[in-house]
Amino acid sequence: MTVVAAGATLDAFVAVRAATEGLAAPLSAEDQTVSSMPDVSPTKWHRAHTTWFFEQFLLLVASPGYEPVDERYLYLFNSYYEGAGPRHPRAERGLLTRPGCAEVADYRARVDEAVAALLARRQGDPAVDATVELGLHHEQQHQELLLMDIKHVLGTNPFRPAYAAARPARGGARPLGWLPVDGGVVEVGAPPDGPFTFDNETPVHRAWVEPFEVADRLVSAGDWLEFMADGGYEQPGLWLSDGWAAVRAEGRRAPLYWDAAPDGSGWIVHTLEGHRPVDPAEPVVHVSYHEAEAFAHWAGARLPTEVEWEVAARRWAPDPPVRPIGMHPAAGADGGWWGQVWQWTASAYLPYPGFRPAPGLVGEYNGKFMCGQHVLRGSACVTPPGHARLTYRNFFPPAARWAFSGLRLAR
Repeated sequence: MTVVAAGATLDAFVAVRAATEGLAAPLSAEDQTVSSMPDVSPTKWHRAHTTWFFEQFLLLVASPGYEPVDERYLYLFNSYYEGAGPRHPRAERGLLTRPGCAEVADYRARVDEAVAALLARRQGDPAVDATVELGLHHEQQHQELLLMDIKHVLGTNPFRPAYAAARPARGGARPLGWLPVDGGVVEVGAPPDGPFTFDNETPVHRAWVEPFEVADRLVSAGDWLEFMADGGYEQPGLWLSDGWAAVRAEGRRAPLYWDAAPDGSGWIVHTLEGHRPVDPAEPVVHVSYHEAEAFAHWAGARLPTEVEWEVAARRWAPDPPVRPIGMHPAAGADGGWWGQVWQWTASAYLPYPGFRPAPGLVGEYNGKFMCGQHVLRGSACVTPPGHARLTYRNFFPPAARWAFSGLRLAR
């Protein structure tokens, strides 16, 4: 999505805001209030926070005389922007029974009306259009987070309720092959004059890579079952120290959402489309960086660096899909570069050479997290249409598993 004119800006705003409400529509007010762990935010909080973003960074800046819908919301729905003032603790978001879902809907409607009026008054204003565009990409990130988080909420419910109707599986298992990628000096990163990118994707810079090979498909659930059967979760020599500590402390023996079938017949998995047997052909998902790295060690391979991933994707799969595949990864013939699972890389999340955060308060958006995180590339089955791109740098702590994260091998 690239904003090119005032009309396009408003159309994009209306479409993205409606998409968020569409994702929340299947959920009850009770569903939307729960936080199942400190990293999970309630659905209604996502709806309110993305609205706060437009109120805080657009309306209060570019619309003289604008009065906040509720001053208390500026505190409740700030996420981590220190420059915007104090905020409600993240781990306590699930304790907020009020404002309720209806009040959040009213908040969204009133801010939407004010944004539409501002766009009508300031047609073609580059600063306004740029802030709206940033806010919409931010909201698309939260659309994905909304699905990640509600999956965890529903996955901790003993009833294991489904969020969406199940779709037929597509594709089948195939042997893993290897694709060659030439080495040399390469250029990575996003150019300043192209379509929208976040500041952490810039600037374009040169890097050196040795010749390597990359797997022609994602690691599958069937591959992971072999790892488990070979005692992968029981061999400390495969694991980084922090990963092995997590295995021991939490009793990990399978990906998140996997449970042994009660009758001992295999494994079942909770998905947004309900509880069902693990399909060996589908990409494995909801594994941590520690698990991905241990699997790669076991397989006699490694994880690609983010530079290698970008170079390989440019060579073998340069164009992200227009539409997501559904609510769960599915095996396919395209190698799973896009729209299946976010792929862990071996790279720590660090600034590119010459990186400069975006000016102003929005500069807290990415740069402040460049420590203690690992980069993931590609996109997932829950990534909104039009949001994936070659240079996108997603990032999570290495122990995180609730993201739609999987892996591709390199050697």
